[in-house]
Formats: sequence, structure tokens, C-alpha cells
Amino acid sequence: MPTVLITGASSGYGLETARHFLAKGWNVIATMRNPRTDTLPRSEALRILPLDVTDPGSIAACVEVAGSVDVLVNNAGIGVVGAFEATPMDHIRKVFDTNTFGVMAMCQALIPQMRERRSGVIVNVTSSVTLSDMPLAAAYKASKQAIEGFSESLVHELGYFDVRVKLVEPGYAPTTRFAQNTSINPLDLIPAPYEAFAAPIFEAFATPQMTTKERDVAEAIWVAANDASGRIHFPAGEDAVDLARRRTFGG
Repeated sequence: MPTVLITGASSGYGLETARHFLAKGWNVIATMRNPRTDTLPRSEALRILPLDVTDPGSIAACVEVAGSVDVLVNNAGIGVVGAFEATPMDHIRKVFDTNTFGVMAMCQALIPQMRERRSGVIVNVTSSVTLSDMPLAAAYKASKQAIEGFSESLVHELGYFDVRVKLVEPGYAPTTRFAQNTSINPLDLIPAPYEAFAAPIFEAFATPQMTTKERDVAEAIWVAANDASGRIHFPAGEDAVDLARRRTFGG
């Protein structure tokens, strides 16, 4: 059976995606910074490997042990919510190190084997923030928007070698840890002049009209990984699909 390597598989979308591909009978390499075995079913088809996508040595070691990979799912990511003015530049760099440069580094590490085989799929998980304006997420959106442009260009480079590149754009999932997977509290990034502006936005986050479930993202990744057409974008979740429709058709 084919083998999928998933980054950021310890929780959230990555964990659900690993479960989904295992249920479909695939070989799964679930990678995470701090490997844990209690969240995934025991299976001979499952390998759990340590991986820090911001560490070149960690990437090289993981890819060497992984061997042949048919599908790479770049899911690992961190979030940041707050006024851009108040967001420390060192934190912005950390966001880009994981969300942007980590994705690029994983692609560079696995493209050679896919190119030589003339087969393979890269699925880059971005966000529905790339589909619309989202205040208080300037740095996060920039890190994900960069991967959208990167992937749209890579489609043509790798298509020459029969390697496909896809984008999955998840909507808002309250069950994920988004901005909680860092050491910065979003409220610390809302200085007094922004409080009145931010209040209704945080209220909307707390009571969303439409949301995305983790299984929606796992299913979208599955569909993207198996899609042989020229389609690139796969919004995941009711709210992401709605945003994609609005961007395309207006309204």
C-alpha cells in the first residue's frame, strides 16, 4: 500500500489525518516533535517518528528513516492572533520558521525521491485565512499565504516530473489549539488602543456561525492526495467552502 508522511501528527488535523489514512489501509508515518503512542491505534502500518520541521538535522534523520514516501502532508503549524503592532518580531519569525520555511524544507527533502520515481503528491495545509481578510492575524496569514503562492508555482515545476502539488485550506476549528500552541497569550497582543476593535472579533471567534471539524480536514487531505486532476485548492469545512465560494462568485 502507499505510504503517507504527515507532519504535526500529535494532535488536531494531523492526528485525525493519520487515523483517516490508517483506516483507509495506507502505511502511515506520523511525525511529531515529541513522539507519543497513546493517541493512535496500534498497527503494523503505523510508524511514529520524531521530527522538528525547523531543524535541518531532524528533517534529514526523519527522511532517511522514512524511506520511500508516496504522499507528503505538510500539516505542522503554529498560530498567532493579535495586533501586528504588538506582536514581537522573534515570534513572527518562529511562525514563519514552522508555517513557511518548515514546509519548504520538507518539500526539498522529499522532492528528489519523488522526481526520480516520477510519482508522488505533496499536500500543503494552509488556512481559510488565505481565502478572505482576517484582522488580528496579519503575520499568520502572511505565513500561510506565502505557501499558497509557493505551491501554485511548484505545481508547474513538479508537474513536469508527474509529481502533484495540492493545497488544503481548513476553516476555523474551535477544537484545535491554533494560537494556544505557542507561549504567547493572544490577549497579551491586544494593547489598550486595540481593545474596542478586537472585542467583537474575539466574540465572533467564540460564537462562530460555521466551523470546521477535524474530520473535514482529514477527508479533504485524503481527497487531495488521491486527486489526479489539475485541481489545486481544496477548502475544508463548511466555513472554508463558503469563503471559497464567496471569493469566486462574490456575495
